[in-house]
Amino acid sequence: MTLTAFPTRTASALVLSAAFMVSGCATTGTGTLATAADGNRTADVPAESTDSESTPPTADRQAILSMVGEFGVTFMFEETVALADDYERFDPKRTGAAETVVLVEDSGDRIVLQHLLLVGDSVIKHWRQDWTWEADHRFEFSDDQTWSRVPLSAERTEGKWTQCVFEVSDAPRYCGTGDWNHRYGNATWTSDRTWRPLPRRDYTIRDDYTALNVENRHTVTPTGWTHEQDNSKVVRVDGETREVLVREFGFNNYIRTDRTDFTAAYDYWDDTAEYWATVREAWTRMLDNGGVVLDTDVDGMPVIDGLFELADATREGTDVDPEQIDAVFDAYVIPIGSRLAGD
Repeated sequence: MTLTAFPTRTASALVLSAAFMVSGCATTGTGTLATAADGNRTADVPAESTDSESTPPTADRQAILSMVGEFGVTFMFEETVALADDYERFDPKRTGAAETVVLVEDSGDRIVLQHLLLVGDSVIKHWRQDWTWEADHRFEFSDDQTWSRVPLSAERTEGKWTQCVFEVSDAPRYCGTGDWNHRYGNATWTSDRTWRPLPRRDYTIRDDYTALNVENRHTVTPTGWTHEQDNSKVVRVDGETREVLVREFGFNNYIRTDRTDFTAAYDYWDDTAEYWATVREAWTRMLDNGGVVLDTDVDGMPVIDGLFELADATREGTDVDPEQIDAVFDAYVIPIGSRLAGD
């Protein structure tokens, strides 16, 4: 399947290669950004309202919105402490990319950022991060392609932001809850420990573990921002930990750049933003009804291929009906508890 957004390779091949590099104001549906003097697109930060004690601090919002922009990115993952008997650490993985982050939504206490990755002359709609102030719920990964909607108490989330991260297809990956620390001059957000599925950098080459247990840290720096990951690779079956194999440190460094032409990425988003908004709404409906099970292999490629085919049709000027999106969900996305995946 060749996409017009991806002129030289299939969506599957591009998504796989890209994943190796990783793995108030008015709401805006298309990610409208201001253009700074250096040509980079930036997010405006409105003044903080004082009408409510629960209003998110301006400094927090500025930190999140500072992740918008154009970046050269380096991705590094290195296994550190072997915990299982006779475990041999895998070689470190290091690579780089050019990525722009656009503002999709800002309603004051909710901010949505979409990453768009350049791979040669091609564009990948990459991962997405949603930030919610004092969220009353989030989704959590257990194992075996299963995510459940979990309520959060007011006590647990007071003064905190919940970040939820999504796949290229807008399928769920993980959430974490924590507060922003501004005491030392560089804003830093640290999550609680949560579960996430295997990253593509691993499941394409190994099958000896089934989940990551992770603490995430985002820090705003003078040159951009960073994403650190404290990962443990775990054998997890039926929601229970059987064995912890090894710890891993991940470090993704986003350095602002004005040396890359991101026009193709912005053109792609301009053409498909409304379509992907409809896809997000479909995922939200299913997650809000209790959760989902993906009836696919761990790569989720049938969902990715199906949704990116429709995105390609949108770029070609074809009207895509919500029923066509629903057809992809009906084939591969199971409401949690309705039936067992694979039945």
